[in-house]
Amino acid sequence: MTLAWTDHLIVLPVLLPLVAGAVMAPFTEGRHNLKFALGYGSALALLANALALMVLADGSWPGGVGVYFAANWAAPFGITLVADRLSALMLVLTALLALAALHYAQPRWSRISVHFHSLFQFLLMGINGAFLTHDIFNLFVFFELMLAASYGLVLHGYNAARLRASMQYIAVNLVAALLFLIGIALIYATTGTLNMADLARQAAALQAPYLGLFKAGVAVMALAFLVKGAMWPLGFWLPTTYAAASPPVAIMLVLMTKVGAYVVLRIWLLVFADGAGAVARFGYDALMWGGMATIVFGAAGMLATDTTGRIAGYAAIVSSGTLLAVIGYGQPQLVTAALYYFIASTIAIAAFVLLIELIDRMRTPGAALLALTMEAYAVEDSPAEPKGSGVPAATAFLSLAFAACALMIAGLPPLSGFVAKFGMFHALLNPGAGAAAIGPAGWAIMALVFTSGLIAIITLLRFGVRTFWAGGAMLPPRLHAAEVVPVAALLVLSVALTVEAQPVYAYLARISADIHRPGLYVERVLTTPALPGPASGKEAP
Repeated sequence: MTLAWTDHLIVLPVLLPLVAGAVMAPFTEGRHNLKFALGYGSALALLANALALMVLADGSWPGGVGVYFAANWAAPFGITLVADRLSALMLVLTALLALAALHYAQPRWSRISVHFHSLFQFLLMGINGAFLTHDIFNLFVFFELMLAASYGLVLHGYNAARLRASMQYIAVNLVAALLFLIGIALIYATTGTLNMADLARQAAALQAPYLGLFKAGVAVMALAFLVKGAMWPLGFWLPTTYAAASPPVAIMLVLMTKVGAYVVLRIWLLVFADGAGAVARFGYDALMWGGMATIVFGAAGMLATDTTGRIAGYAAIVSSGTLLAVIGYGQPQLVTAALYYFIASTIAIAAFVLLIELIDRMRTPGAALLALTMEAYAVEDSPAEPKGSGVPAATAFLSLAFAACALMIAGLPPLSGFVAKFGMFHALLNPGAGAAAIGPAGWAIMALVFTSGLIAIITLLRFGVRTFWAGGAMLPPRLHAAEVVPVAALLVLSVALTVEAQPVYAYLARISADIHRPGLYVERVLTTPALPGPASGKEAP
C-alpha cells in the first residue's frame, strides 16, 4: 500500500498558514507589501487546495472520505485528519472569507500592527485544523490556536472600546477552554478514546454507571462549543466584540462563530445518531429549544440597537440559533437546507461587516442626531424643489450594496437568503418518506425564522432610511478600490449561489446523506491501515 500524492493535500490547510505565519513573523514594520503578498498567496493556495479536496471527496475517495495519519499511526491511536465533503466545503468558505478580509485590510488595517499577517495566518491554521481534525483533544488544540490568534487580532487597531471588548472576549473563552478540558477528561475516563469514529463505537456500548458520567462530560464540553456558537445565554459577548473589532477581523469572527455550530453538527450526528444505543439523540432537544431561544434573543437585540456593529452581531446570533435549532430537530432534508443557509448567512453577514465602515464614513454625528431627532418628534420634512444633482458613484454603490445585504440577511427575494429560508420551510412541510410530519416544534422553528426575518428587515430599513434618506446633506465617502472589491465580490458570490442553487443543493444533499450515515464514516476511518514500515515491510501500528 502506498500513499497517493493527493492524500497529502489533506494536511496542507494546516501546514501552509503555519509556514507562512512563521516566515512573516520576523519581518519588520516596513515590509507591509511583502507580508501582504505572502499572506494573500497563502490564502489563494488554501482556496485552490480546498477546491481540490472538494473534488476528491466528491468523486475519488472511497465513501467520499479521505484519511490522513499525521504520524502514520492508524486510528484510533494516532493523530488523524479527515477530509470529506463537509470539511472541504468549510475550507473553501474559510479561504474565500480570508481573501476578502486580506484584500480589505491591505490599504490601511494591515499596516497598523506589525504582526497582523502572522496572526491572521495562525488564525487560519486553527480554523482549518478544527475542520479537519478527527480527534477531540486535537480539536481543543486547534481551538486554542484559533482563539490565541484572535485575541491579538481583536485588539488590532487599539482603542478603548476594543480593549474592553477584548478583555471580555478573552475571559469568556478562557472559561470555555477550561470547560472543554474538563469535558475531554470525563469523556476519556469513560470511553478510553478521543478519536471521534472510535468514540461513536464506544459510546453506543456504554452501560451504567459510565453512561451518566459520559453524558455529563459531553454536556460540559458542549458548553465550550455553544459559547463559540453563540447559543443564548452563552453568546452575550458576541455583539460587543463584533462592534469593537476592526472590519477584516470581524469578518473572520463571523466564520469563527460558525465553527462552534460545525463541531456540534459533526459530533452530534456522528456520536449521537439514531442507532447509537443508550446515547442516541442525547442533547437534541436542548439544542433545538436552545437554538430557538437564541433566535428570539438575537431578533430582540437587532430590534433594540441602533449600532451597526451590534446589528451585525445580533444577525450572526440569529444565524447560529437557526443552525442549532435545525441540528436539534434532526431531519436530514432540513439539514441540507440549513447547510445552504449556513453558507448564505455567513457570506451576507461578512459583506455587511465590511460595508459598515464604508457607510459610517459618510454619516456625520450631526446628521445622525438630526435623523434620530426628527424620527423621535415626528418632525415633517417639507421637500424642497429638486436641484437635479446626480448621485455620486460611491454613494450609489454603498446604497445598492446595503440593500443587497439587507435582502440576504432578512431572507427576502431574490437573493440567497430567500432561497435558504424557502428551502428550510419546504423541508419542514415536506419531510419525505419515513419521516414524521411537522409537529409543534417544526411550526415554532418556522414562525421564529419568519419573524426574525421581519425584524431584520425592520431594523435594516430603519438604519437605511436614517443613513441614506433622512441623514441630510452627505459628502460622498472616499473609497479605496481594495475596499470595494471584496464587498462586491461577496455580493457577486451570493448572486452566484442563488443562480446555481440547484447544483449547490445537490452537493449539500450528498453532504447531508453522508453525515446521516455515520456507520460508513466510522468504518472508513477505523479500517484505513497505516503505511508499511520501510524496514520490516509490515504495517505501522
